[in-house]
Amino acid sequence: MLLALKLENIALIDALELEFSTGLTVLTGETGAGKSLLFESLDVLLGAEIPKNLLRPGQDQAQIEARFSPHGAISLMLMERGLGAVPHHPSGFVVSRRFSRHDGRICSRARINGATVNRQVLLDLKPLLIDLTVQGQTQTLGHPAQERRWLDGFGDASHHQVLHGVVVAHRGWLQCRAALDDFEAQQKIHQQIWQDNAQMLGDLRQAALEDPQELVTLQGNQDRLAHVLRLQQGSWSVVQHLQEPLPDQPSALDLLGQADRDLQAMVAFDPMLQPLLQGLQLVQEDVQRLAAALQDYGEQLESDPQSLADLQERIAQLQRLERRYGQSLPELIHHRDALEATTVKVDWEAQKQHLEEQERLAHDQLRQACDQLGRCRQQLADQLVTELMAVLRPMGLEQMRFAVELEPQPPTEHGSEQVHFLFSANPGQAMARLGHGASGGEMSRFLLALKACLAKTHAPMTLLFDEIDSGVSGRISAAMARLLHHLAQHHQVFCVTHQPLVAAHADHHLRVSKHTDGGYTRTRIARLTALSEREEELAQLAGGNPLEARPYVASLLRDGLSRSGKQLHRNRHG
Repeated sequence: MLLALKLENIALIDALELEFSTGLTVLTGETGAGKSLLFESLDVLLGAEIPKNLLRPGQDQAQIEARFSPHGAISLMLMERGLGAVPHHPSGFVVSRRFSRHDGRICSRARINGATVNRQVLLDLKPLLIDLTVQGQTQTLGHPAQERRWLDGFGDASHHQVLHGVVVAHRGWLQCRAALDDFEAQQKIHQQIWQDNAQMLGDLRQAALEDPQELVTLQGNQDRLAHVLRLQQGSWSVVQHLQEPLPDQPSALDLLGQADRDLQAMVAFDPMLQPLLQGLQLVQEDVQRLAAALQDYGEQLESDPQSLADLQERIAQLQRLERRYGQSLPELIHHRDALEATTVKVDWEAQKQHLEEQERLAHDQLRQACDQLGRCRQQLADQLVTELMAVLRPMGLEQMRFAVELEPQPPTEHGSEQVHFLFSANPGQAMARLGHGASGGEMSRFLLALKACLAKTHAPMTLLFDEIDSGVSGRISAAMARLLHHLAQHHQVFCVTHQPLVAAHADHHLRVSKHTDGGYTRTRIARLTALSEREEELAQLAGGNPLEARPYVASLLRDGLSRSGKQLHRNRHG
C-alpha cells in the first residue's frame, strides 16, 4: 500500500506532501489542473522514462519520494539484490528518486531506504507495488506479450510453478544448444588446424628433411658448381706461381731452392743455422704438396649443368618450405618430428552425437513443460472468460463476446503459444483482437473488468485508474463505481475521474486545482473531508445549475456512503 507521497519541483507542483489510507481514493478537478500528475510521478519514481517537462520551470533540482508498506515478495526481492530485509512495520520503506538538470539533460539517482539502486531494481519492484491503468493503455491491447502476462497473472501459485518450470527447462535447453553450437564451432576450428597440420606434415615428409645444415651445404655446393671455370683458372694460376713460372719469372719453389742453397753455404760456416735450414726444407716440401693438391683439384673440376640444376631445385624446395611455414630448416625438422608424435585424428563425431543427444533430451523436457503450461493456460482462459463476462455485463456490454485464443508457436521461455484476446462488442460483429473495432469506452470498461479479475489472484497492492470512466453514460459509470468500490475492499485504489457517480463511492476525496500567483502557476491538492465540500465538488462534476445539482449529488453521496458502511455526516459544513 502507498502510505505517503512527497513531491518537490515536479511540473506545476513546488512542494507537496500527502498521506494515504486504504480504500478508494478519487482525484477530481478541472482539466489541466494536474490530476494525473500523481500517477505519472509514481510511474517515474518506479523506473519509467523521465519526461522532458518533469522539472518545474526554472528549477534544476527535483525529487519524488514515496513510502510503501511491504509484503513478503517485496522483502524477498530486495534481499536477493543485497538490499537487506524490509521490516514489516507501519512506517514501511521509502523509495526516492532525485533529479537534476545538466546541459539540457535530466539525470536521476534512486534510493531504497537510503541505499542507492539502479533503474532496473525500480522496474522490478514496480509490478509488486502499483498497477497503473489509463484509457490510453488500449494501445497495449492486442499485444500478445501483454495479453500473455495478463492471462498468466490470473493463475495461482501452482500455475506460476508451471511457468517457472518452463523457464528452467528453456534455460537448460539453451545451455545444451549453446554447448552444441560451441562444439560445432570448435570442431570446425580444430578440423582446420588438423588439416593444416596434416598438410604441413605431408609437405615435410615429402621433402625428406634430415640434415638441419643441408641448405647451408647445398648453397656452398651451388657456389662451387656455378663457378667451375673460375676455380680451374685460379688453381692453375696458383700452381704456376708455386712451381711453373712464366718466362723470365722465378717460381716460389725456385726461390725457395735458391734460399736453400744459400743457407746450406752458411751452415758450413755456422752449424747453428742447421735447424733453420731444416725448417726451410720443410716449407719447400709443404709448397710442393700444396702445388700438387691444387693441380689435382683443378684437374678434377668439371662443368656439370644437370647437377647444378638439381642442386638449385633442391635449394628452391627448401626455401619454399621456409617461406610457407615461416620457419628455418632446423625448426621445420623439429616441427615435423613433433607432428609425427601428436597428429592423431580426433573422433569428433562421437562427441557431437553425445551433445546432440543431450540437446534433444533437453528440448523434449522443454516441450513437455510447455505442453503442461498450455493445458494450464487453456483452463485459465476458460475461467477468465467466464469471470470477465460476469463482470462486464453489468457495465452495458451484455452483447459482448470474449475469447482467449492460444496460437501455437515454437517453444520459448514463455511457452509454446501466443495469447490473443478476442473481442466482439455487438451481435453480428466478427471476433477481432483487442484494440481493433472497439471504442475507447468499451476498452476502458474491459480494462477495468480485467484488472478486477486479475486483482483476485494478486497480493494486495495499489491500483491506479486514470480517467478509466471517461466517455461512459451515467448507468455505466454507476456500475464502474461499484466495481471500483469492490476492488477497494481488497486493494488500495486511486481513480482520477470526472464522474460524480464514481466520486460519490470514494472513501477519500482529493480535489486538484491550479492557481496563478505572481506570474507562477501552481497545482494544489486539497483533501475534502466535510460533506459540504464533497457535495460542492460533485455538483461541479455534474455540471448545469449547481443549486439544482446539489440534491442529486447529496443522494449520490448517501448511496455511496451507505454502500461503504460509513455513517453519513449531517454537518454540512464539516
